[in-house]
Amino acid sequence: MATVYLSLGSNKGDRSQYIARAMEALGAHGVSVRRKSSLYETEPVETTSKSWFLNCVIEAETNLLPPQLMHTLLDIERELGRRRRVPRGPRFIDMDILFYEDRVVNSEQLEIPHPRMAERRFVLVPFAEIAPRVRHPILKKTIAELLKETPDRSEVRPRQTKSAE
Repeated sequence: MATVYLSLGSNKGDRSQYIARAMEALGAHGVSVRRKSSLYETEPVETTSKSWFLNCVIEAETNLLPPQLMHTLLDIERELGRRRRVPRGPRFIDMDILFYEDRVVNSEQLEIPHPRMAERRFVLVPFAEIAPRVRHPILKKTIAELLKETPDRSEVRPRQTKSAE
């Protein structure tokens, strides 16, 4: 079993429900979620959408190889209604492979580790919550170090849950 880290995000519809459904679908497709960060409200970055995202990072285990895992994520995104009509537009669910063990994959279809993760607070904040000491296989820095050094200053805040009355 390989340990993988995935980023999940949504800025359309019931965002938390889409993330929950995506995690459930991962389990049904051979990706076992081991740990999950808190949900974070995140400012839109690198997107045409003005709606804020809900993001998290998960640690999971799988027997799928990197290309199989990528196809699985794309299949789940389609199952949950994602249509890639507008580049960088709003989305019900978006899932990215951040790390696959300490492997480096560089093909036309897939790059692991995710090539822009060190420049994205919406990835680094939840990642640092669950795995601050995990080391980037190319940059040789921990997630905590990458978070401290990122030039990204976009807003990332813990989601406020409504208290039961």
